[in-house]
Amino acid sequence: MDSITRRRFLVASGVAGGTALAAGAGALTWTELKQGAQRNPLPTDAKVLVIVTLYGGNDGLGTVIPYADSHYHDARPDLAYKPEEVLHLDDSHGLNPSMKGIAALWKQDRVAIVRGVGYPKPDHSHFRSMDIWQTAAPETPVNTGWIGRWLDATGDDPLRAIDVGNTLPPMCVGAKATAASLAAGRDKTVPKDVAAAIDALGRVDPTDGVAAAMVCESYRAERTVATSVLPVLQATDTDDETGEAGAGGASAGGQGNLAAQLNVVARCIKAGVPTKVYSVSLGGFDTHADEKGTQSAQLGQVDVATSRFLADMAKDPRGQGVVVLVYSEFGRRVAANASQGTDHGTAGPVFVMGAPVRGGFYGEEPSLTDLDNGDLKGNVDFRTVYAELLHKVLTADPAQILGTAPGKDLGFL
Repeated sequence: MDSITRRRFLVASGVAGGTALAAGAGALTWTELKQGAQRNPLPTDAKVLVIVTLYGGNDGLGTVIPYADSHYHDARPDLAYKPEEVLHLDDSHGLNPSMKGIAALWKQDRVAIVRGVGYPKPDHSHFRSMDIWQTAAPETPVNTGWIGRWLDATGDDPLRAIDVGNTLPPMCVGAKATAASLAAGRDKTVPKDVAAAIDALGRVDPTDGVAAAMVCESYRAERTVATSVLPVLQATDTDDETGEAGAGGASAGGQGNLAAQLNVVARCIKAGVPTKVYSVSLGGFDTHADEKGTQSAQLGQVDVATSRFLADMAKDPRGQGVVVLVYSEFGRRVAANASQGTDHGTAGPVFVMGAPVRGGFYGEEPSLTDLDNGDLKGNVDFRTVYAELLHKVLTADPAQILGTAPGKDLGFL
């Protein structure tokens, strides 16, 4: 499928919907890529934030497993992992058996696990909860995402943030600016007349209203991003990492083939593309039935993709400042259901990984007995995690972006 079809007019989903990105781009050369990176190359000491969104509500108790807690085994008699099955982190908790790469990074103090992360008055709806996480506004729905507001506050360079995928998430939509959207698969050259028509869609028209002007700006931004980034995608062939980013998602949202998406990010960083934020995603975590095998397979994808990505980054000067955030819209309920799955819950663990990270546990472990109608009680507001990333990675004022003065940093950076 060619790029003009596959990367068609894209609309941000959820209550933040309404702003769009679009367009296809022709084949470009490495010379053009170098010109784009040379204009404003990513400094070798720059920090880069890579946000991994797990759609569907990842089960935190099946990810960071309290194997020494008898209440965990009582609540999940057939779903619980035995102590000898998990990858031990300490004398009470371990990782899912499929997360060997992240377990190795933990031993290198490159993985921070923030426990019990959630927000006040949690919502069990996939779409509302994900919207809350992506807009960082738990109380009242808003029309901008937290990365979108960072974009609004930091100028008009369209290379500042890139979402790797075919649907721009609400997180990346601001009032004045949006992230660019880029597919993970290799694009084909579009006909010259089609490329000319796309360029025409981005021309300034003084009669345009605010919304129309923003959409036109998105076209122009996409062309700038394509000029700098597409040669990276076309430079080499890989086997399993060149699949379509949109394949294999789930009803709750998210892309497939996380490795392909992170492969794009790695190539861009190593090429010096001056992007500070990348967004990638994986769907399939809505495990109401037969959870053990399904979640293990999905976490295995996360593990392989992120650990290989960080190993690749560790070998590159520009990769030393990469910080990876992994989160999901909510965790699952403590008790297993009758289908050997778990239903929508509340708080869960958030992972922050990379060379700049101070590894270890942060936040208190929620009690498995002091529950809120069967749900874990969160003790860390997710905006506290965002605030530290904004402050330490994006050198931004968290209060300006989040609309509230953050508390003390947790200390994982």
